[in-house]
Formats: sequence, structure tokens, C-alpha cells
Amino acid sequence: MRKAVLVTGASSGVGLALCKRLLEEDHELHLCLACRNRSKAEAVREALLASHPLAEVSIVQVDVSDLQSVFRASGELKQRFQRLDYVYLNAGIMPNPQLNIKALFSGLFSRKVIHMFSTAEGLLTQEDQITADGLQEVFETNVFGHFILIQELAPLLCHSDSPSQLIWTSSRNARKSNFCLEDIQHSRGQEPYSSSKYAVDLLSVAVNRNFNSRGLYSSVVCPGTMVTNMTCGILPPCVWTLLTPIIWLLRFFANAFTLTPYNGTEALREGVRAGEEQREEGQRIRSGFRADSREPDVGLELTHREIAA
Repeated sequence: MRKAVLVTGASSGVGLALCKRLLEEDHELHLCLACRNRSKAEAVREALLASHPLAEVSIVQVDVSDLQSVFRASGELKQRFQRLDYVYLNAGIMPNPQLNIKALFSGLFSRKVIHMFSTAEGLLTQEDQITADGLQEVFETNVFGHFILIQELAPLLCHSDSPSQLIWTSSRNARKSNFCLEDIQHSRGQEPYSSSKYAVDLLSVAVNRNFNSRGLYSSVVCPGTMVTNMTCGILPPCVWTLLTPIIWLLRFFANAFTLTPYNGTEALREGVRAGEEQREEGQRIRSGFRADSREPDVGLELTHREIAA
């Protein structure tokens, strides 16, 4: 029986690279592309089937920043599938990123230069806006839309005899200092992306605590620093090209610099393998685990697994 895999944000960046990697590893998957733009998704589907004709590739149109779209898509998925084996919650945005030039030059001449480049801590601010649902756009897209999606898809995910797994795309930019429960949407701050990714980390912890007994496991994964449409919103592609030799040198000191989306997908696949190993050993996940080398410092018990990208 074909395994069923759902990937949100599958038409570009890490999501697209992940789809290619998944089919390389198992060309008989049923891969469902969850994308906002249907025409882009159709083009991706055709390209994937051309390379992997034995695969089954389908599309569901969903905009995780629109709750009505999420409800529509989840209803469609429940009609199509009896179960989902893996769900990669990858879609995300970083709108209008602004680089703090002063902090950048200050960090260049400090002992924290590698940490600064690998996490972008203190370097990036974003301009958020309100969605039609009355929520902050970054929070709804990166966190809440996915939360509602998995709640709606619970009948396809919760099978104690045959567990399913959620894999969230997090970030090394996720910082506890940017997150506040009293302002969970980060409406009063300037780093909503960092806050939203930290919220994802915590949400994965909560999913494991509440759903492990029902056969659903969750992990958060950092794919590393790479050049994608998102990072090209921070600096132009030509600048990233000029920075490539420096990034290669930094790779000797930090494993966060994966450079390409395809390299970054190794973390997402390792997250799945780690979860499978824990289930096979009968070790019930109490809270969550992160497939990167960054300390979560969330004040909760977490298990870690480090990846050398």
C-alpha cells in the first residue's frame, strides 16, 4: 500500500526540494502537494511525474493564512484519503524583511559573528499585517493555519496501531526572547517570524503530550541557512552569490549553513527517521524533539538530535 505524504508550501524552496527528495527515496509514494497557487502546483506536479512516472502526485489548494481555505482543503483531503502517514508543515512567510545594518557591522567584529550569521539574531525585523480572519499574517500562516489543519485532519492522523508523523519546518531564528504568551501573535513586536517559529516549537511539544497516545507524533526541524525566495527577500541573489565563499568558510565552524534547499531537506528526512527509531524502541515521546544543534531552552523537557548538514 502506498504511503500518503502531505507537504504544505510544496511549490518552491524547501518544500519543492523535499518533494523531489521524497520521490527519489520512494518513487511509489502518494505525494499530495498543498499549495496556495494552483497553477504553480500543476507545473510542479508535471515535473515530478516526468521524473518519477510510478509515483502518484495530487494537489490540494490551500492558503494557510485563510481559515476558510484550510477548512475547505481539510474536507477535501478527508474525502480523498483514509489516512496520512506523514505531514510536512512547511509553508511559511517572512514579509518585508528589513536588515539591521548597524547590528550587522557590530556583529562582524564580535565573538558572536558565527552565531549571528547562523541565527540572524537581532538582524531582521518584519512588517506584519492583519488577515481577513483578523489575525496577524505571520502567526496565522506559520502557526495557526497549520494548527487548524492538523486538528481537522485528526481522523486521518490518529491511528494507534499505525502511527503518523508531523514534521514542522522551524528555524534557527526561533528565539525565546521574541516570544510572549501575552502577545502570542507578536502584534506589538518587530520580529514576528522569530516569534512564530518559537511558537511552532512549543506547539510540537503540546501535540506530542496530547496525541502520542493516539498514534500521532510530532517533530520540529531546522533546515539550516540556505538561499531561497525567502532569503532573497533579505538580500538580492547577487549579494548571496558574493557571500557564498564566506559561507563555505563558516561551514567549518557551524553546521547551520546548508546553502541549498536540497541540502536542507536532509534535516527534514532525519527528523522522520529519528521519530521512527523512537517509536520502534517503544520510547514514548513526552514532549518533542528538534533535529538541529540549537538548544531549545523552552523550559520544558525536550529530546535533541543533532544533524551535521
